[in-house]
Amino acid sequence: MDELPDEFDNFLHRRGAFEPPKLPPGVRLLSGVRLILQLNAKHPETFTARYLSLSHKAYEEMVRVLRLPFRAIEGTSVVGPFFWCAFDQDDDDPHLQIIYRKSDVRKKGLTRGWELMLSHSFRSNITTGYAKGTPSSDMVASITHLRACAAQVLHPMLLPIIILSHDLSVRNDQKQRDAREWLRLLEHAVSMRNEVLEEESRYIKESMVDLDQINRDLVECHSQVLWKRPQAYQEIIMGMYRAMDKFWSKACDDPAYGGPGGDVDKLHRSLLARLDFYYAKLKGIENYAHITLERLAIQRAALYNIIAQKESKLNLQMAGEQRRLAHAAKRDSTSMKILSLLGAIFLPATYLASIFSMSFFNFNNNNNNGNSNSNSSGNNQIVSPLLWIYFAITAPLTLLVVVAWRWWDNRRERRHAAEDADLEAGIDRMEAQIMATMRKRTMSKVRTWDVGTAS
Repeated sequence: MDELPDEFDNFLHRRGAFEPPKLPPGVRLLSGVRLILQLNAKHPETFTARYLSLSHKAYEEMVRVLRLPFRAIEGTSVVGPFFWCAFDQDDDDPHLQIIYRKSDVRKKGLTRGWELMLSHSFRSNITTGYAKGTPSSDMVASITHLRACAAQVLHPMLLPIIILSHDLSVRNDQKQRDAREWLRLLEHAVSMRNEVLEEESRYIKESMVDLDQINRDLVECHSQVLWKRPQAYQEIIMGMYRAMDKFWSKACDDPAYGGPGGDVDKLHRSLLARLDFYYAKLKGIENYAHITLERLAIQRAALYNIIAQKESKLNLQMAGEQRRLAHAAKRDSTSMKILSLLGAIFLPATYLASIFSMSFFNFNNNNNNGNSNSNSSGNNQIVSPLLWIYFAITAPLTLLVVVAWRWWDNRRERRHAAEDADLEAGIDRMEAQIMATMRKRTMSKVRTWDVGTAS
């Protein structure tokens, strides 16, 4: 839509209902603020880079009539909190132009943030501007605060500092306190002391420490500590210091601002003191957050060491199981060799006995000198009375072989049990040596004192 709404155009040019009131003789306007507000902006892309909430014609008309900075169109894509202040190039009617915004957040598919453009005229003492913010911002509270300070609107830095005060409210300090308390819980969980773990039930899952939950909380706690990084806002305050100097260098000699010792000068010094307070506050948060981040790094390193040690122990267990499997396979191979050896010893004799017992061989000593026929041979077949000798020898021999094999197998099992015990002891010694080496290397890395020899 390129057509300007009538009321919007009337506000810009101060016509109709927005026409300045006629003042009685001898009365003049000392100061004022004229703002175009877009509060609680709900469009999903309202703070997307190169996106304007107004139409092209309306935005251009607003910037030109209210003498707002043209650079604001280039600042739609800036990241982090951003503050800029400079004079325009009109020497006859100079304007102090200000851009203050933070609009690089997207959450749940919606852009979040706020922006402020101001232009202060040193001729009319009126500050004009454009302010926009999403429901998550403090823009509504800041405008309400500005209305309560109507007597002090002559200073153009009043609204930016009000916005800064809401942005650096007690919530910022409380978030760091909550992060430190969260860190304490994580330290107790990582230490894995039983008396502490019983209290920190959120990290106990089925009588086991939930390392995954601890790792996730370490990441979340880290991100919470980095919320509203104080270094960025310290740069904002330094930019506001420069803006205050630019304003007062132009206004200190202007009778409309009361000069040194006037109300504007007192307000100016009060705002400077507030900026000093916020700078000191941010310095404390910076040191506090730095300590929290260092402690988080220590806990993360300790957690990774715990995980690495558990993985090393698991690898040792796997190696031990593999060694046991190798020994079992070796024993099976030995048993197969023994069976093969027994077969090699007994099979030829058994095979020969079977061959010679066939009907093709007859070792009987007959008195017929080979002249008897087959019928007489068949009639003379009898069971030898010496058959008992075969069983008398075979049974004891078989029993002896079985007993000997059983004795040898039991002895072999005892030897294997001793080997298994030696294997377990060897695995334990290997694990102890590895852990000792790991501790030695860790201690050698963290040692900070010099070791000398006594003379």
